[in-house]
Amino acid sequence: MQSIDPKIISERDNYKFLIGSIIPRPIAFVTSLSEEGVLNGAPFSYFNIVSSNPPLVSLSIQRSNGKQKDTARNILSKKEFVIHIVDEQNVDKINQTAANLSPSQSEIKLARLTPIDSSKISVPGVKEAKVRMECVLEHSLELGEANALPGCDFLIGRVILYHIDNNLYENGRIDPRALAPVSRLAGNDYAKIGEMFTKERPQ
Repeated sequence: MQSIDPKIISERDNYKFLIGSIIPRPIAFVTSLSEEGVLNGAPFSYFNIVSSNPPLVSLSIQRSNGKQKDTARNILSKKEFVIHIVDEQNVDKINQTAANLSPSQSEIKLARLTPIDSSKISVPGVKEAKVRMECVLEHSLELGEANALPGCDFLIGRVILYHIDNNLYENGRIDPRALAPVSRLAGNDYAKIGEMFTKERPQ
């Protein structure tokens, strides 16, 4: 087994080790609104649950040479966003939204996704997702090396409303097979839910 100090390798190599090892990763498709009213959409796999009481989720949005991505800038400005779960049916369209567009262009239009009004916030979601969560910004942190430009924006959102497809939800549980989520691996690779197994938790 090799031991590698992350301080002596490049940022790119650290990236490759992390995304190749921490798999599979859930994917959040995030919609946000710019100050000019442009509906932005982008997928992020640095995403997870923080807490269920209160219901909090996290997004880590990487910067490029210290420059914020549109999604982070919009969320920090508006304090609102919508998270959607990426599934087998919508992954092709959502993959298109990863294209580099100017802030004045909408990835939603590019991918021909269907905007749908939110109930409690001003940011629309997209109709093609079976699960979407209306969120407000709870906390934000700029993370990076000391005496250097921040490397990422770490955002924690509070879920204030869930929208769940009726075909997924039964007896208080979401059917993972019906949701058919996809996860992110390394490079251009994704994974489906695959074989499932059950283990009883020790008493």
